Amino acid sequence: MLRACLLAFALVLPLPAAAQTAAPLDREALRAEIRAYLLENPEVIYEAIEILEQRRRVAAQVAELALVRANADALRNDGYSHVAGNPDGALTIVEFFDYACGYCKRAHPDIVTLLRTDGDIRLVMKEFPILGPGSVLASRAAMAALRQDPQKYAGFSDALMAFGGQFTDTVIDGLAARAGLDVARLRADMAAPEIDAEIAQTRALAETLQISGTPTFIVGDKILRGYLPLDDLRQVVAAARAAQD
Repeated sequence: MLRACLLAFALVLPLPAAAQTAAPLDREALRAEIRAYLLENPEVIYEAIEILEQRRRVAAQVAELALVRANADALRNDGYSHVAGNPDGALTIVEFFDYACGYCKRAHPDIVTLLRTDGDIRLVMKEFPILGPGSVLASRAAMAALRQDPQKYAGFSDALMAFGGQFTDTVIDGLAARAGLDVARLRADMAAPEIDAEIAQTRALAETLQISGTPTFIVGDKILRGYLPLDDLRQVVAAARAAQD
């Protein structure tokens, strides 16, 4: 079917102006010659498709790069997302994550290792709850913890990421208490309208960047969608640093 469509397309392509003035018989002969050539050399069609796809990929990468750069401040300095690692690190990684996301949970130890072994990375943690009410509950609790005590946010966030069940009020309260947080204050802060506004702002940014899944990382100016093993992530980090030089 694909070949037939491409052949039909080739046969109806407009001819150069000089050829268009030729007699109908010449035009038909040229079409027949094109058809015969394509039938004898079908690989030409696939070469053309590959070139077209390559051009589309390049165009998409250029558009994505422009989007990241246009939204750099909202990504890296939104004023409310927790910054882990080295706050003064030369390379910024932004992570959109969801506490209920299995791949986020899988990526988390790798991110912790990366930050521990590379002291020049600044990690901006974008709370991006997209997997249902439990996700929203966990993110609201984490954001409330950040307001209460930034020093305890990391431990609470780690506990949320390590938890393997469904997030409920009871679960949240228990994890918060074990993290040393004031649970009553946490509950009050979770209802703050500012948290609604921050979640909405992050979602709007994700929509602008065409981010619809977690985890999603922005390393330098490159968007990486999905889980990456630690070694691959380190390679991306190295490439981003090389691009900065």
